[in-house]
Amino acid sequence: MPDVRASDAEREIVVERLQRAMGNGRLTVAEFDERVAAAYAATTRGQLAELTKDLPGHLW
Repeated sequence: MPDVRASDAEREIVVERLQRAMGNGRLTVAEFDERVAAAYAATTRGQLAELTKDLPGHLW
């Protein structure tokens, strides 16, 4: 359901995943900053999913 509006809690989950990815060396600080800004600006679940689709699932 990518068109469903995202909640604040869902945005925070994505930010936590991005933090783990950066800590794991999979994102640079610049990429992390860009994706975090996009996560907080996201209005739908689909937009949030795009921010982590290239990261391995074992990080969660």
